[in-house]
Amino acid sequence: MPRSSFTFTSESVSEGHPDKVADQISDAVVDLFLARDPVARVACETLVTTQRIVLAGEVRCNPDVFPTLADIEQAARSTVKRIGYEQHGFHWQTADFACHLHGQSAHIAMGVDESGNKDEGAGDQGIMFGYATDETPDLMPATLYYSHRILERMAADRHGRKVDFLEPDAKSQVTLVYENEVPVKATALVVSTQHTRELSNDAGQKRLRDYVMTVFEDVLPKGWLPNAAGIYVNPTGLFEIGGPDGDAGVTGRKIIVDTYGGAAPHGGGAFSGKDPTKVDRSAAYIARYLAKNIVAAGLAKRVTIQLSYAIGVAEPLSILVDTHGTGTVDEAKIEAALPQIVRLTPKGIRTHLGLNRPIYQRTAAYGHFGRTPDAEGGFSWEKTDLVDALKGAI
Repeated sequence: MPRSSFTFTSESVSEGHPDKVADQISDAVVDLFLARDPVARVACETLVTTQRIVLAGEVRCNPDVFPTLADIEQAARSTVKRIGYEQHGFHWQTADFACHLHGQSAHIAMGVDESGNKDEGAGDQGIMFGYATDETPDLMPATLYYSHRILERMAADRHGRKVDFLEPDAKSQVTLVYENEVPVKATALVVSTQHTRELSNDAGQKRLRDYVMTVFEDVLPKGWLPNAAGIYVNPTGLFEIGGPDGDAGVTGRKIIVDTYGGAAPHGGGAFSGKDPTKVDRSAAYIARYLAKNIVAAGLAKRVTIQLSYAIGVAEPLSILVDTHGTGTVDEAKIEAALPQIVRLTPKGIRTHLGLNRPIYQRTAAYGHFGRTPDAEGGFSWEKTDLVDALKGAI
């Protein structure tokens, strides 16, 4: 029997976390290619470590507009500069750069591309999940929502020079108590953040803790803070060496941070570095879009959607809707309605959400979901424009 009262925890990592640096570089490459050719194919992996940036993967692009090696290097270095790395162990300007991107496999292209009467097929097999819950206004799990907001606030203070002692690398973690499935307070808050050398003493660590406490107080609802024993700021002590110099980063290692903070299943595929023909990315986006609209339409308080695909096959192999006992209509009716409202083929998804645009680097830190749609087409999967169609179809 499901529990209605429990504690749950989610974590987030900042834009300066090594894995997130790698994700943002990979998505900068995706954006670079899509800006030149909207039907470019990109699968870009990035490794960052002490004074080194390495790219590898497969690409395909109109040869007349194919980015040069200098263009690709500039995209990578500009990303690191924007994040704020100008450290001895990792500097946007002086880090070694190596690019091992090469052409996409002709065999993959043959199975995936449109031709004759054949619709475009999925770029790989796999399962993708979407989730939404009415815990927060943006229909995201509250534990992840607040974990992201804490780090976004700290990054804004760092970039805006409201504080002069923060460095880019940071992590957060939020544990909330749920009563009758509603979050009511925090029992534990954790922040580990890289800092300047000036804070590497007792007085500096107190200054850091006092600052982080103001962030907690501003971000969390009033009355939610735990007692002092439940607050952890740099619990290992000093955190002066960080970023790719302290720990290597690789694309695709923060998939739970990217999605729902552990509140929903994950199919296992990462998003960053992949153009939208890859269903790991595009089908996960459409699944979130559908889930969010189901909750926004009042058809459930919480819902998980699973889609599955086979490489080279256009239509999904399966669609599952689970409202976790919170639904107001039969789940089978929702399952039948979804493909009538949105065509769930790779091309149908990209067309409906407008995904063949350079909109991806902005997704690669602080979550791909629970964000605000923008004028350039970013985060189109966060719109709730299917509410009327869903109500009318069920």
